[in-house]
Amino acid sequence: MSSTKTSRAEILREYGPFAGAEQVHGVTFDGRCVWFASGDRLNALDPASGEVLRSIDAAAHAGTAFDGRHLFQIAEGRIQKIDPATGQVLASIPAPGGGDSGLAWAEGTLWVGQYRDRKIHQVDPQTGAILRTIESNRVVTGVTWVDGELWHGTWEGEESDVRRVDPRTGELLESLEMPPGAGVSGLESDGRDRFFCGGGSSGKVRVVRRPRRGAATDGTR
Repeated sequence: MSSTKTSRAEILREYGPFAGAEQVHGVTFDGRCVWFASGDRLNALDPASGEVLRSIDAAAHAGTAFDGRHLFQIAEGRIQKIDPATGQVLASIPAPGGGDSGLAWAEGTLWVGQYRDRKIHQVDPQTGAILRTIESNRVVTGVTWVDGELWHGTWEGEESDVRRVDPRTGELLESLEMPPGAGVSGLESDGRDRFFCGGGSSGKVRVVRRPRRGAATDGTR
């Protein structure tokens, strides 16, 4: 059994709060903009300037993902596929249910965090069928994959962290502990050395440094 590495999260930058966005839920990254869900809108944030460039009217109360072309957004009991250029909903599949929270795209599939059930489901993006399930020992908020590593956010009371878990067993491998009051509601990697973290009722998006390793260890690939 591998030991867990625990460290303080290094917050590199904060964005917001933003006008008309009382909450920040899911976050994703399209390679240029950070998209964040704020209840009734999806907002495109320029991470260089910190400005919101545009918004899409959409039910956006939980996780957000990007597959390289389209946005995916949890909207109550559905996951909607959205054209980011027009805001049009192109398709919709059932969400797993049970408190759907985080959302990520990896390996051609969607990964759905379930807050209360402490699970992450791999879901067929065409049908919504659950392909496999990973269990966590903490509530699951945001979810992201980067370099074959599975990370998810947690937020219980004043305690929140970003954690790396074994994608086969759910075993906790590494934890980045957030400062008090800086909860993680959504999570996305930029594919390199940054995590974008939704800040819930703070109305902020925070950038956290991702630890780098020379090679993947602890059973990740």
